[in-house]
Amino acid sequence: MKTNIKHHKKSIRPQAIFVLAIILIIIVIVFAQIFFAPVWLNRFGERLTHPFTSVVNVKELAVTTDTDGDGIDDASDLVDGARLEVKNHTTYRSNYYIGGYPPDDEGVCSDLVWRAFKNAGYDLKSMVDDDIAANSGLYPLTDDKPDPNIDFRRVNDLNVFFPRHAETLTLELKARDADNLALWQRGDIVVTKRGSSWHIAMLSDKRNIDGVPYVIHNAGPFPTEVDCLEKWAANGRIVGHFRWEY
Repeated sequence: MKTNIKHHKKSIRPQAIFVLAIILIIIVIVFAQIFFAPVWLNRFGERLTHPFTSVVNVKELAVTTDTDGDGIDDASDLVDGARLEVKNHTTYRSNYYIGGYPPDDEGVCSDLVWRAFKNAGYDLKSMVDDDIAANSGLYPLTDDKPDPNIDFRRVNDLNVFFPRHAETLTLELKARDADNLALWQRGDIVVTKRGSSWHIAMLSDKRNIDGVPYVIHNAGPFPTEVDCLEKWAANGRIVGHFRWEY
């Protein structure tokens, strides 16, 4: 009987070691997710998550206007509207639409922006159309022939509209510099250009460990909220930085 017990104990030892090894692997994976998440990149080389709270004490923008009267300030409404695009998993699709507006489940980078403005109670399409109609010479793509079906979705046009109706801000970004980072706030609009390709995005209310805001944008195949602003700045891609005059 004693021999059988000893034999039984020896037989379960490898199993126990296997279970402990599995538990150890799980602990290592969880640890890596918590502490090294910034190295996990998406297909565009953008960091998808960052679990840390910023070590920089950045003074956040105080906004009191509430255009749609929902009890949420306009800047927060802009961010919430942009983030809805991420939640809705909007498919990146660039088409021309009669009436101007694409279906709710598809769009491009500029569609994320006007939808964010809509969430805050602003009709960006009407504002852009009115400004182009009154000042078509300032918008080189219109060639004095405005097209309300597409003008408000062209980043080139938005890069003319926002400097006229929003505050133009710095293009210089300094990580861990509280004074500089205070100039980069939630709801800010960022325009980038690489070659002949234009892009537009919105800054999040979330910051990485260095105090740099995340970016909410649709660069395809779906919208994302990512840590890529510092990379854009370092590459000289940022050509516009605007804040709506709340």
